[in-house]
Amino acid sequence: MTAEKHSSSKERKKLQVALYWAASCGGCEIAMLDLDEHLLDVTAAADIVFWPVAVDTKYKDVEAWKDHSIDVCLFNGAIRTSENEHVAKLLRQKSKIMIAFGACAVSGGIPGLANLSNRQGVFETAYLDNPSTENPHKSVPTTQAKVNEGTLSLPEFYDTVKSLDQVVDVDYYLPGCPPPPWLISDAFQAILSGSLPPKGSVLAPLKSVCDECKYKLSEKKITSLKRIYELDHIEEKCFLEQNVLCLGPATRAGCRGRCMEANMPCTGCGGLLPNARDQGASMISALASILGIDDEEKMTPEQVNALIEQVRDVVGSFYKYTLPVSIIKRKVMK
Repeated sequence: MTAEKHSSSKERKKLQVALYWAASCGGCEIAMLDLDEHLLDVTAAADIVFWPVAVDTKYKDVEAWKDHSIDVCLFNGAIRTSENEHVAKLLRQKSKIMIAFGACAVSGGIPGLANLSNRQGVFETAYLDNPSTENPHKSVPTTQAKVNEGTLSLPEFYDTVKSLDQVVDVDYYLPGCPPPPWLISDAFQAILSGSLPPKGSVLAPLKSVCDECKYKLSEKKITSLKRIYELDHIEEKCFLEQNVLCLGPATRAGCRGRCMEANMPCTGCGGLLPNARDQGASMISALASILGIDDEEKMTPEQVNALIEQVRDVVGSFYKYTLPVSIIKRKVMK
């Protein structure tokens, strides 16, 4: 065998990887670069055959490929439009392994907070009722628009944001906003070595952020809730003990407590704890266990409301990344 043929044979054995960016900020794309020198190990073992942000491959090229010709697809972003859904189904058809990559794909992420409204409400805020938008004709996006050059088209903008697994079958979940480089690296090593866990697994530790946090919670009860900027100074102890809302008790680990290292409370991007059904409910339960209330049954409705009002943004605080996969999923619109 000549050197050229031998090289060609080796290349064909490399892992075929696809990456896609749906409704997200793009941070998951940058997270791949955060692998630093380990990115060289990935490129040595894998060919990136589809990555719109970096590789000039068209949808029609992917449509022409054989089913399951892609070994692994890392799909980041929620499903917000008809294009997102079409590409998700296309890549699912072409991929052997589909990984929901990042909080938006795993659980809807921050884009999922749009489920507090619908398409009409989003368009009114973005294009009509907005002091920074000049729109004298009150135009909003449509799927078809005729111009002198022809007909322009846009994807349909959905009323509801969905997680990836609400649209296609997902094999594995890699959480985080974005996933930290060590989790990405571990996932690639598991794929390359054939040591992936059972289908449906979350590729992150089976514990909470509190287990990775440098601060440890004692038995002290809290009596109020604050935001971080309301503290006169930050003490070297658990944020909850400083009366600051921190979602560490209700969030899956894997981040190594990076936010706490920077003196910021956890906002929950790691998503649901193992066996949890609803992140917000898990956090409310955790708070209830440490609130300094002598006798809950004797609390008046006014006292209860006063306690609730200390959480300035209930949905944004408890469901910042998981509203689309929560029990409530979205606000009911008339």
